[in-house]
Amino acid sequence: MAKNGVLAVIPARGGSKGIPLKNLRTVAGKTLLARTIEVAQAIPEISDVCVSTDHAEIKAAAEDYDDVLIIDRPDDLSGDRVSDCPVLQHATLEAETSNNTTYDIVVMLQVTSPLRTVDDVRLSIERLIDTGCDAVWTVSPTELHYHPHKQLIVDEDSSMRLFDDAGLQIVARQQLTPVYHRNGCSCAMKRDFLMRSDGLYSPGSSQAIISEGERVNIDTEENLERAHELLKLRESVQ
Repeated sequence: MAKNGVLAVIPARGGSKGIPLKNLRTVAGKTLLARTIEVAQAIPEISDVCVSTDHAEIKAAAEDYDDVLIIDRPDDLSGDRVSDCPVLQHATLEAETSNNTTYDIVVMLQVTSPLRTVDDVRLSIERLIDTGCDAVWTVSPTELHYHPHKQLIVDEDSSMRLFDDAGLQIVARQQLTPVYHRNGCSCAMKRDFLMRSDGLYSPGSSQAIISEGERVNIDTEENLERAHELLKLRESVQ
């Protein structure tokens, strides 16, 4: 089988508990799924796009787009405790069988990150190729009041303790080393790393792309409202 570049995998299960059928909710005039597919199809480096789903309505919505392969996700990969890695492995193997190819790179695009840009994804692919590392994630700066050294654990009896005892040594913001969190806009991986791994982080061989501007991850109705505001603002200045 011939090599064929980059596969974009869009995981889109139907069983969200916080917001029912979250992936088909509309933000700034388009569903979260539609926004994700359209960004993927706008990236020239991406050879093929697939949607991995277990839900008939999500499948039907994805079928409205040409050149999008639908991967039927099995029941054992559809629960809310299933990690990303086996879902991506399954989708990759199914896409390779369907398209009679083997990919070099797999990019996960999470539907719950509607603020992603084409540059978020392209830069992650470029960094992966340029450095030869195993994985590249897009990340956002974490506000200092959410820093791990400022976090607490409250036990059932309401007693309080530090999440990390190193926080006892912090007396000024300037002492805090900047930290970052995954924003879900893009996770680019070597195909071979993905298929031999049980996670998406490769110790000693992972890099980050720091996304500019706010990136909202959709977990609540308030997140949807904030994403709507930011997208309308972005689109009004384009």
